[in-house]
Amino acid sequence: MSDTPHYINHRKRLRERFQKAGADGMHDYELLELLLTFSIPRRDVKPVAKKLINRFGSLPGVLDADQDELEKLKGVGPMSASLIRLVKELYCTYLAENMKKHDVLSSPDAVINFSRVKLSGLSNEVFMAIYINVKNEVIDYALLQEGTLDNVAVYPRRIIESALSRHASGVILVHNHPSGNPTPSKEDKILTKEITSAAFALDIRVLDHIIVGKDGYFSFMENNLLPVNK
Repeated sequence: MSDTPHYINHRKRLRERFQKAGADGMHDYELLELLLTFSIPRRDVKPVAKKLINRFGSLPGVLDADQDELEKLKGVGPMSASLIRLVKELYCTYLAENMKKHDVLSSPDAVINFSRVKLSGLSNEVFMAIYINVKNEVIDYALLQEGTLDNVAVYPRRIIESALSRHASGVILVHNHPSGNPTPSKEDKILTKEITSAAFALDIRVLDHIIVGKDGYFSFMENNLLPVNK
């Protein structure tokens, strides 16, 4: 009988399945398990992967967790927590670069996908601006303000100044609802109107205000709620 631990051959089979067909046909816990083999070299990591999925509800929930939350789970050390967070940041960077290759008016999905991955999993409200040039291409983005669980204080002047400093001709406003429900509040609508009016005075276009949450997203433009200045 072989003295080789059972998980060694299991890891090999996981790698071969992934190399052959990518993520197709693999469970979320198996993808996470495969990832953990790179940070936990000599242990059966299937139980750890399943515990992570159970603790955070889903694979996206695991990727959205912060360093301390991940390390609190038995079997997940600093190296594994950092590796999980690195995957999320690499994906955000990929989406950010991909977003810059599109006309945001004709291909809004690129902006929405980036915004959801960047903000929807955060525990506090965060306000972000995405800056647009005259060709409707993304030139930059910035996280401008972090607030509390259900509120973030944003000043129109800061939005406009940040756009002017980047020589942007337009801006897309984005923030998250940690509750998961992206439906805009009364305050969201008032803020959108204030920022749109201030931007209009300086010939800066507000192309959209997108609210993201785990339950989806809400676009002011798609729902014909974006204020029109004349």
